[in-house]
Amino acid sequence: MSDWNQKIIDEFRANDGKVGGQFEGAPMVLLHHYGRRSGTEYVAPLMYLADDADPGVVYLIASNGGAPADPEWYRNLVAAGKATVEIGTETYLALVTELTGAERDRIYAEQARRYPGFADYERRTAGIRTIPVLALRRA
Repeated sequence: MSDWNQKIIDEFRANDGKVGGQFEGAPMVLLHHYGRRSGTEYVAPLMYLADDADPGVVYLIASNGGAPADPEWYRNLVAAGKATVEIGTETYLALVTELTGAERDRIYAEQARRYPGFADYERRTAGIRTIPVLALRRA
């Protein structure tokens, strides 16, 4: 894990799920996932989008900062079908579903509306990959 990620993780845990810097005010989750080949546990700090109608669902956008490849955490979650998440001071198991079609597009558009950096990621990956969107539902 990078020192940068570890600093965010430490700040998240010290401040009841809130962080500063470039993520100040953004909804953050600590995503626990296991390497699909190694079995090693990893923790990734990520932004999420809460479902307005269902408090038991959050959406993760596998943007990888607009890189041409999907992030490893995305591949690990799709393979496992579940993950542990930390939101605020709460930790729970969530079941993972990949969104497709109009549902995926609606959630991605909402995230890009709220956080324009995601629109830039989509422009940078156009013609290379469609950025995946995952729904994590409290188990």
